Amino acid sequence: MRLSRSFSLRSWSVLLVSLVVSVAFAQSKGESKTPLLTRSQFDQLLAQPEQLLIIDLRRPDELTTIGGLPVYLSIQAADLEKSLAWIPKDRKIVTVSNHSGRAGRAGDLLAAKGFNVVGRVGVQNYEQEGGKLTKIAPRAPAGQQKNAQAAAQH
Repeated sequence: MRLSRSFSLRSWSVLLVSLVVSVAFAQSKGESKTPLLTRSQFDQLLAQPEQLLIIDLRRPDELTTIGGLPVYLSIQAADLEKSLAWIPKDRKIVTVSNHSGRAGRAGDLLAAKGFNVVGRVGVQNYEQEGGKLTKIAPRAPAGQQKNAQAAAQH
């Protein structure tokens, strides 16, 4: 009897810890205060580019693999705080990442620093909703570019 009671208590403890971790994980995924924009909301903002600044927080390999937007400011998420001095404060800002997680954290940071953050977008979600991404071809390293240019001239 004591063995089964101990096992039962242990099982309940594991179940309770699992439940707490699951709830905490679910909350951390949606805890951003920066609004998640729909495709139509983002397209409306894109229609007025002179008022908008898009900050893409993805790595260069993500841009070339997945695609991006035609105009954006590329700042790695880890470098955002160091870059605040040269980000203009006179524009509406939309932060961008693949599924909007990094974009949400960046938007919250920017808003806390006084920037006019109007929302966040996940480019893969945007594309799934029918939005168009620009495919960006990776550049060859500098030495390979010179070799390719020389070969093209001969």
